[in-house]
Amino acid sequence: MGPTMVEPSDLLRRAPVGEGSAHAITPASAGWRYVGFSEHRLHQGQAISRGPEERERAVVVLEGAASIQAGAERWGSLGSRESVFAGTAPPVLLLEPGPDLVVEAESEATVIVADAPAADLRLTRLFEPHEIFVETRGEGITRRTIHHLLPPTAAAGRLILFEVFTPGGNWSSYPPHKHDTEDPPTEAYLEELYYYRFARPEGWGFARVYTADRSLDASFAPSDRDVLLIPRGYHPFGAPAGYEAYYLNVMAGPNRNWHFTVDPDHAWLMNWDPNTPA
Repeated sequence: MGPTMVEPSDLLRRAPVGEGSAHAITPASAGWRYVGFSEHRLHQGQAISRGPEERERAVVVLEGAASIQAGAERWGSLGSRESVFAGTAPPVLLLEPGPDLVVEAESEATVIVADAPAADLRLTRLFEPHEIFVETRGEGITRRTIHHLLPPTAAAGRLILFEVFTPGGNWSSYPPHKHDTEDPPTEAYLEELYYYRFARPEGWGFARVYTADRSLDASFAPSDRDVLLIPRGYHPFGAPAGYEAYYLNVMAGPNRNWHFTVDPDHAWLMNWDPNTPA
């Protein structure tokens, strides 16, 4: 049986409230097949654990510092910034399917665990902040900065991860593009979610998810720590003036390629090279 498609109104997952509350999105709760995502806001000394899974996982120490134990391997004091807006990239630990996982905060920390079904390539590797390619994409009000955390050019099974920093008043994921059809080499089917942060936490943004036939056409105003699911369709994002925005992209699909189709109505706005190496 295939996934159950969620209603458009359920694509925006508001930030959970309350001490210790955080996102926990599974393929079943998202209504799709591949991408899982969890956010963990930890005090110093707090830990999370997950048992053995036949899923590839990427642990991103988004803010603060943490130690990570995966099976018999341990990595201590992983972390590079106190805020996602500090300008540096975070460490990313890619974990092959199988081992149990324990993450313990060494300071106040925000940790993301992204996961996807196992693939033929099974690899455990730490990507240090200095190894992560930084790209400036677009011009003028479409200028934004990309951290290639786990790009398609990096060896992995299914997961693809980027960080995107959009200045206030600018647009990203622009011009609108989609990757909801497996049609190599033109387009690849990739489920995607955005995890948002704002330099001023009272900030918000504008996001639209729409298909060519408008069978899906929904607009959202994501706020700090919200998650937007993108099961299909074009998906531009705009940051209002004064509110610098951040989002973490998590993508996965049957094959690990990032091939997309730009909305032909807006292709004239294309001002960046999709073949930039990373």
